[in-house]
Amino acid sequence: MTAIKILVIDDDQDICLLLSRFLTKKGHTVETTYRGSTARELLGKGRYDVVLCDYRLPDTDGGDMVRFIRDSDPATRTIVITGYSDVRLAVELMRQGAFDYVAKPLLPDEILMRIEEAYQSGQEHTGNGQAVPGAAGKRPSASPSAPGQDFVEGSGPYADHLKKHLDLVAPTDMTVLIMGETGTGKEYVAKRIHARSTRSNKPFVAIDCGALPKDLAGSELFGHVKGSFTGAVADKRGSFEQADGGTLFLDEVGNLSYENQVKLLRVLQERRIKRVSADKDIAVDVRVLAATNEDLHKAVAEGRFREDLMHRINEFSLQLFPLRQRKEDIPAFAEHFLQSANQRLGRSVTGFEPAVLDRLIAHAWSGNLRELNNVIKRAVLLTTGERVQMSALPAEVISERSMAQAPTTGAHTVAEEDDGLRGVARTAEKDAILKALERNGFNKSRTADMLNIDRKTLYNKLKLLGIEL
Repeated sequence: MTAIKILVIDDDQDICLLLSRFLTKKGHTVETTYRGSTARELLGKGRYDVVLCDYRLPDTDGGDMVRFIRDSDPATRTIVITGYSDVRLAVELMRQGAFDYVAKPLLPDEILMRIEEAYQSGQEHTGNGQAVPGAAGKRPSASPSAPGQDFVEGSGPYADHLKKHLDLVAPTDMTVLIMGETGTGKEYVAKRIHARSTRSNKPFVAIDCGALPKDLAGSELFGHVKGSFTGAVADKRGSFEQADGGTLFLDEVGNLSYENQVKLLRVLQERRIKRVSADKDIAVDVRVLAATNEDLHKAVAEGRFREDLMHRINEFSLQLFPLRQRKEDIPAFAEHFLQSANQRLGRSVTGFEPAVLDRLIAHAWSGNLRELNNVIKRAVLLTTGERVQMSALPAEVISERSMAQAPTTGAHTVAEEDDGLRGVARTAEKDAILKALERNGFNKSRTADMLNIDRKTLYNKLKLLGIEL
């Protein structure tokens, strides 16, 4: 087992102590700090393979730390620790360079699994042995991609429509723009296109443009020659050269700087690249697939994105709908993630209780497939029987508040009837109870003690506020 160097940043000293003890027993090297300022000093003195960073710190927040780590050492993987109510923010941080997020209460096996996945991602290297920046789980790779076995088509009308378009565009060499919210599976679709193309036996290389430091983006995309800047100790092949003959996937392409947009346009037009500080061009044969979660037409109107480049990457477009708009596909995705979690964790969970599946279908899924995948992994870890039960789901998923367009009944919840200050007070009370339940692993006795109420009062409040466990 490889020892992983880990930095834990959390103002909760108990969490730091518990994580340090657990991970040290697993053979890893762990340092802890309670403040972002101290973390910056530690990161400046040495490098870490993985950083576990709480989203809320006394002197900064997770976003600032993610960006600092991304810019100072892109090979370091950051996992954000968050409360489940902050999942939307955590998913946004993955766009900015975080590798993954994990929700409280922290589960030892889950933490260990995420750390190992992050470490494996950080160990991907180019041919010359230099670490390649990657983020949000995207790993530039010079090996042919797998034949799309991670792709789940779904069974609803939207899935049929998407499949027809994929079948049409995949065999061509057209540049495709894949649009959709964060977590809707844009990279999976890109891999599916590659797997069904004539380039399927050639490399598939994925780059997250939103997580690339601006001053390194040119080097990562186009490569550099030795001595072109401080730290350039050898010639380096960029992503276009790594993908030669195959497919290059540019995620969050709208985040490229204007200078690199110009370079990308030239490459698409001339099929030639020039390494940073190089004298001569290099011919490349690459199919480009691009993705974005923003409106590029709006970005063009605001002067943030070149119109000629938008037309060049948008020879064919695919729009991926958010999970809340394709609820009929949630059971298929949930089953797929269940089987993946079983394989990854060595479990044999056979399925979901009917009430659990109903709640999964009703949940809003602001983080889309990425959030669903994390919830299923966590549920499999917590499940002791044959099927996932309601108690294995996070409180935020269990809560009726999380339900999007849920079926209405004759009874109204308290939240629907309340307004004004009374409604605000009830919402705050519900949030406090949910967070206490999460912190205590859904143990009602410990939760009641934390809230300084008796167990019967807690049960009454759970019923009144529509919290089902």
